[in-house]
Parts: sequence; structure tokens; C-alpha cells
Amino acid sequence: QLVDYVTTVASLSDRLTLEVIGYSHERRPILFVVATSVANHARLERIKTDHVTISEPTLAQPDLDTMPVISWLNYGVHGAESSGMDAALPFIYHLAAAEGDDIEELLAKSVILVTAIFNPDGHSKRVAWFDAYGSQRDNADPAHIEHQFNWQLARTNHYHFDLNRQWLLLTQPEAIAWMRKWHEWRPNLTVDYHEMGSDQTYYFHPGEATRTNPLVPDEAERLLESVVAGSEALLDAEGRLYYHGERFDNYYVGKGSTFPLINGAVGVLFEAGAALGREIETPNGLRTYRENIRKHFRTSIASAESAVDMRRDFLRYQQQFYRQALDDASRYATKAWIVAAPGDPARLNFFAELLASHRIDAYRPARDIESAGTAFAAGESLIVPANQPQHRLIRSIFETVTEFEDATFYDVSTWTMPPAFGLDVANLGSREFRPNLLGPRFSGGTVTADAPPESGYGYVFDWGQYFAPRALQRILEHGLLARVAKQPYTATTTRGVVEFPRGSILVPLDRQESDRAEIHRLMQQIASDDGINVLALRSGRSATGTQGIDAGGASFRALELPSILLVTGDDIDLYEAGEIWHLLDFRMHMPVTLRRRDNLADIDWTRYTHIIFPSGTYEDYEPDYLDRLRLWVTEGGTAIGMRDAAFWLRAQTIDWVDPLSEEGVLAAAAAAEDAKSAAAEVEVPERAPYSDKDKAEAVDIIGGAIFSVDLDVSHPLGFGYARRAIALHKNVEEALAPTDNPFGIVAAYTEEPVYSGYVSEAQRDALAGTPSLIAERSGQGSVILFADNPNFRGYWYGTNKLFLNAVFFSRIFDAPAED
Repeated sequence: QLVDYVTTVASLSDRLTLEVIGYSHERRPILFVVATSVANHARLERIKTDHVTISEPTLAQPDLDTMPVISWLNYGVHGAESSGMDAALPFIYHLAAAEGDDIEELLAKSVILVTAIFNPDGHSKRVAWFDAYGSQRDNADPAHIEHQFNWQLARTNHYHFDLNRQWLLLTQPEAIAWMRKWHEWRPNLTVDYHEMGSDQTYYFHPGEATRTNPLVPDEAERLLESVVAGSEALLDAEGRLYYHGERFDNYYVGKGSTFPLINGAVGVLFEAGAALGREIETPNGLRTYRENIRKHFRTSIASAESAVDMRRDFLRYQQQFYRQALDDASRYATKAWIVAAPGDPARLNFFAELLASHRIDAYRPARDIESAGTAFAAGESLIVPANQPQHRLIRSIFETVTEFEDATFYDVSTWTMPPAFGLDVANLGSREFRPNLLGPRFSGGTVTADAPPESGYGYVFDWGQYFAPRALQRILEHGLLARVAKQPYTATTTRGVVEFPRGSILVPLDRQESDRAEIHRLMQQIASDDGINVLALRSGRSATGTQGIDAGGASFRALELPSILLVTGDDIDLYEAGEIWHLLDFRMHMPVTLRRRDNLADIDWTRYTHIIFPSGTYEDYEPDYLDRLRLWVTEGGTAIGMRDAAFWLRAQTIDWVDPLSEEGVLAAAAAAEDAKSAAAEVEVPERAPYSDKDKAEAVDIIGGAIFSVDLDVSHPLGFGYARRAIALHKNVEEALAPTDNPFGIVAAYTEEPVYSGYVSEAQRDALAGTPSLIAERSGQGSVILFADNPNFRGYWYGTNKLFLNAVFFSRIFDAPAED
């Protein structure tokens, strides 16, 4: 109905043009409306070209006095916050049908861009809930099921990604589509519509002053305060409650209202107290859906009109922003960054594509470089000069930061990209960087590899390549036997003698049910589709002689096709579950069974090799199936616990003791004595003013930081990593205690663990040296515990392999020998 309405209105008005700019995962269209005067439509390409030119300071500049201002309004990025989506309809109608001097001036002096269906999949889930549980009579009772939907489910897209965290990351098709258009137009004003808790009134920026990203210019803040004056006047005239400067901030640049602020524009966030249906009782009185739509509609008009009133200010600011960026770059100590992904062109391509999507130029080095003790091969590296119009965004992507004016964060405190992509990185100063270091510009693309010749013995490939797990999945699904090398392996191939690291995958021709031609065709497909460098073996004998490892030796272990159940449901962190689902299903083409946590008791346990428990609410969670879970692990299953789930899973498996056993009785008695001792030592806390509560609690947290981790690359869960130093995104404060197994700590935080982001001193000291990944055998099965999320927001490419290793290699490591 939304698509039909917008399409119909656009077709009836010569003020509007409509374009489908992309499709969601569920193949729903993302509509893009351009509204301006008929005269402006006739010269629209010229307007766009001139506007883009003012953000390119090295080009001849157009006359700003004759240019319209560009406003962008996005509705419904969070599908659960549906009044924003529905407010787009009267606004589009207003642009098409309103009459009088005001609308004529608005359209003559501006181009208004409306992304009317920002998150169609999420919005459809929300509407389906309304349709299923709405009544003929409105029901404002907060306990009514209409108001009780799972907000995470409808807030997100198909794979449960929060699209309002995607403006920088661009891993989802919806964000890729709208950001392509955003950069094509480079609007002056971006307005972003949302909903918040029903007990709130109406919020819009500016946010908390001490929580603005330091890369945001002061002038942008001044323009922000001015552009909302029209909305303030509107709400004041109607006696409506609203507020600024509390709760929300402009720190994480990957949100729709903050991203414009380091791209020469101004972003404004609007949040309405949600009705969660048609109406709901709140402490502030009855909240109605109609009221929220009306406020969003009226502030849409007010924002567009304010942009026209400030047209010259906006255009001159944008022009000056990019001029200043080049001036800032000339004084900036770092002149360029060099990054590399040795042996894995896919991760480097992902990074290059991301940079190119944000108008950031990257170049192949003209020659090999060594910097900061790291060798950067020209064919495996990229150089990103600092001296570009996108200087501020480049700094946001590359810089690390550990000092903050305010320790409170609405979102993460850091998003430094090179460690997320698992890249080697070095800063190049004026002594190291010269323009003649720059080779051809590189913006990524599809990675392919040369097809291997047909082998008479077998095929082998390095596990360090990003899509190696996808290749292995293809092999196992074809019913082929595959083996993994637990030790480095030197082989004679058709390309000569090659040294393969631990984790390399061997597909022998021996004992395969498929014929050799079919196996060869599959290896060619893997090279082409997965970009995997597959080599053909000439012999199974080690190229180093009898002292080496042969293809048929005990240092190779057979692998089995995984059958995965991913736990989901209302008590599960759907973001994390969705990131796992997206990685396995979308990227690696692996089937995944999704099952609600409250429906696990009656599954066919023998069907699954792996059960993954994402983070969620696990406190006091004691389901009836725990005995069956423990038996399933003992019989050979692999249970994987993520973040909060890791502590629960450990307690129910590795540390579990039968309470009826002698050991269990003694443990219960000891716990009772400890409780008595603790009760006798209660200390009265020092008093503190309630006004300091939020700040005080924020001091002792982890604000979504990046931690430095030491990885045991000899462990099967570390296969595919050449270096021990990796980085993980961390936001769980509790430390994961080591087990008694000295070989079970696969990864641990370093003694100076904070790579970037806010971490309190107490948290830093408490977590230093503690495990971030534990792998234990239990009977024939395994229990694997992740203290962090290695798949965070879909862009943490550098540690996806850790998680995939837990899937494919969970049974090829051994428990320590008993004394």
C-alpha cells in the first residue's frame, strides 16, 4: 500500500520524480522521491553537478547564489518505529499537491529528497503484528498484546541488522542503495525520523553537548541549533512538549543523524514517544499514533523550510567544510595510511569497496614498502592519502582514540576499521610518504583465482582466505572427503613446491565417490566463485622428504559437514543472532536452522552437530532440556556460547556438577558458608548525590571498545591466522575465567588490552590477560565460549574466521591427557 500510494502520487505530479534505488533482502523496493519545482526538474542534472562540485574544492566553483539547497528526509530506518514511515505519506502529498506562495518558494529554492521506505522488511513485520492483533476498538492498555511485539525483530531488517548503524558500514543492501544516492546528491540537511519509549515526549537535536564527536566542526553545531528553530516555533505554538540535549548524542558517525556532520552537512534526529499501536496510556497522558504522524509531518515541513531560510549558510558551509578539510590535511602529521591483508585479497577488497563507497580514494603502492616493522607488498596493499576532501571521515575510519571528554555513549565509543577487517596497518608521515608512492587507484571488485589444472592425486588450498569456509562447505555438501592439516605442510604441486600453513584443506582423490572430472569441475568453481587459490597436487609425499608430513599422515584430520541450529527468540539478542545468520547463510552459503529458545526441548538432537547460543537474557535460565544438552555434548555435539551466553553455557556444561553427587553436596555446603561470610562483611556504601548517578555509572564501563588479543595460531580455532595479534570488539564487562586446561585458552586479551575506545581503568585492569575464547572437549563433543562477538555488525571481517573455525574445527582438537 505504501508503494502504491507513493507511486500514484508521484505519477500525478510534475513536481515529483520517483526511482526504485534498490531492494531489500526480501525483494521489497526502496523508493526515492525527488521533489522540486518544474523549472528545477528541467535542469536537475546541472543542479546535481553544481552541488557535487562544491564538495570538490580543487574544481572550479559554481555561483552559490543561484543554487538551491538540498534537503534529505529519511523515514522508517527502524521498522518498529512506524510513525516515521507513515509520516512520509502526507509529506509527499504536501510536496505534490500544496498550493500557495510558501510551497512555490520551497520548491523553487530547494531540492527535497525523500527516501520513503528506508527499511521495508522491518516495517512489514511491524504492520503484520498490527494486523494480527489490532482490534475494531482502540485499546490503550499497555498490557494489550498489540503493544507487546518484539521491538528488535521489527526494528531491524531481514537478518536483524540495525540499519541506523549502517551509514558507515554498508554491509546491507538497503544501506548500500540509499548511501549511493546520498553521496550522489551530498545533501546539506539530513532529517532522520524515529520513535522512542512511550513515556517520553518529543526529542530532536542538538544532543548532549559533551558527547559530540570531536571531528564535527563547531559551525555544524551552530547550524544545527539554527535549523531546528522552525520546529521549536511550531511545537511552541501548539503547546507541545519537546526537549533537546538529553539521552541522545552525535558521537558514533555511522548513524543517520551524525554521518552528515562529518560530510559537510547537518543531520537532525527526531524521536517521538511511541504509541506502539494506535494509542497507549502513558505517564504523560494518552499517546496516539495519529499525533506522532502529525508531529513528524509538521516538523518535516518546518525542517525543509528552515533549510531554504538558511540556504546560503548551508551552501557556503559545505563549500568551506571541504576547503578546510584540505587545509587540515596539510597540517596533519599522518600523510597517509597503508594497509594490507597478506594472502587474503577478499578482505582488502571489502575495505577498498567501503572506502570507494564513501568517496575515499585508495591506491596500490608503486613498490613494496616497510613501515613500523611490517612489510607491505605492493600487490597486497593499499595506500589511503590523508589529503582528500573526505579527510575527516578518513580520520574517523583510521584513528584510534582512548581519551574522552564524556564517558557516556549512546552507541559504541570506537569503530577503527583496519583491525575490524583484520588488516596490517601503518601510518606514513611526511618522511615516508611521497606522491610517487601511489600506483593505480584501486576500488575493489570481485576476487577470482586461476583455475587449477586437473590433478591425479588431489587438491589443497590455504584456509587463511576469507571464503575458504564457503569453499569447504561446497566440498562437504558434494559428499567429498576433506582433511585439514594440523601442522604446516610442504607439498609438490603443479606450481612447484609450496609451503602450506596449519588449517590448509586437502581434498584427496582417494576413496571419493565422485569421479575425478566432477571433482576438478568443483575445484574450478571454487577458484572462480569463491576466489580461492586451489593448487593441484602431484604427490602425497612431503616435498621435504621422509621427515616431513605426508598427505595421508596423522597430522591431517577428516572433517564432517556441519548441521547447525541457531537459537533465537524473544530472550535472545537478535542483533547478534542475525549477524551469525547473515555470516553463515548469506556470505558462506551454509544452511542454518533457526529455533526459538523456548522450543528446544523437543528437537531431534541427533540431527545437529552444532548448537549456537547467542547473547541474551540467561540469568536464572534453567530449562528442562539441560540434561539432554549435556548428554548431546558428551555424545559429540558442539555447543557454542556467545558473550552473556558463554557464562551460562559454561556453568551448565564445563563447570556443572551433579548436585546429588558427593562433589555436588560438598560444593553446596561450601557455597552456603561463603554466603554467610559475605553477609557478615556488608559495608555501608558512601553516599552520593542522585544527580551524579548517570555519570558515575558510566565511569566503570566499556563503551563498545576494541581490545588487543593474543591468539594461539597453533590451535585449530586459530587456523587461518598468520599472526598472533588480532583485535576484537568488546562490550561485555564480566571477565571469562580460565579453565583448568592450560591448552583451552585459544585467545586472551593482552596485558595492555585497549586498542581503541573508552574502557574504565578498573575494567581494563580486570580484563587484562583474561580469556576471550575458550575451547574445551567434553566427552566426544566440545564447548566453545566467546567472551566477545567476532561478527559484530557484519563488518568485523577480521574475526569471522574465528567463529567459522568453531564450526568446522570444533572436534579436531584434543583434551589434555589425564595424569
